[in-house]
Amino acid sequence: MEKKVLLIGATGYVGKAILNELINRGHQVTAVVHSAGKTLDADVETVVADATDPDTLARLAQGKDAVISAYNPGWANPRIYEDTLENYPKILEGVRKSGVSRLLIVGGAGTLFVAPGLRLMDTGSLPEAWVPGVKGLGEFYLNTLAGVQDIDWIFLSPAANLGNLQPGTRTGKYRVGKDDLLTDEKGDSFISVEDYAVAMVDELETPKHHKERFTVAY
Repeated sequence: MEKKVLLIGATGYVGKAILNELINRGHQVTAVVHSAGKTLDADVETVVADATDPDTLARLAQGKDAVISAYNPGWANPRIYEDTLENYPKILEGVRKSGVSRLLIVGGAGTLFVAPGLRLMDTGSLPEAWVPGVKGLGEFYLNTLAGVQDIDWIFLSPAANLGNLQPGTRTGKYRVGKDDLLTDEKGDSFISVEDYAVAMVDELETPKHHKERFTVAY
């Protein structure tokens, strides 16, 4: 069944994969982009706007079946930690004002447990450049999103490696977990960005998770 979707962050690495999956499955997509000049599929309604402004987002999302957020302030942004913690609550507020009940968020793997009581972001194993972005999104999930009860949200955490171990492929297959990092028999934690997008759109079409985080990997 066709869904009307507002997609935030459609020009990013993960956002583009989700956009392609939505289009290929026949959904009606409105993509919010921060600046003009980014080329998107001709079948997509593209709006240049600030999705982190609650009133703007509420207006754009009104009447949609769901909002999918692949918002990221940019890995090269020196304020990625601060901007994530400042802007994601504004996205929540915008969705709340819009009346749209379903919010699907591209989550991070940082808050997944790699051992009892030990989250990936606290292991010291992440590249230093990633830490601010990983911790910002992780703290938003743990300290804000997890307590939200009036929106039917999901936070989809990928495997530790998202599309950077091998050429990206869409197999349509993945395993589902909850709060623990999923690894294969070799100990690798991986999913292609295309199959991550498959999992996200599967959840859009057939909701199985509500007000919770889950994770996918091979």
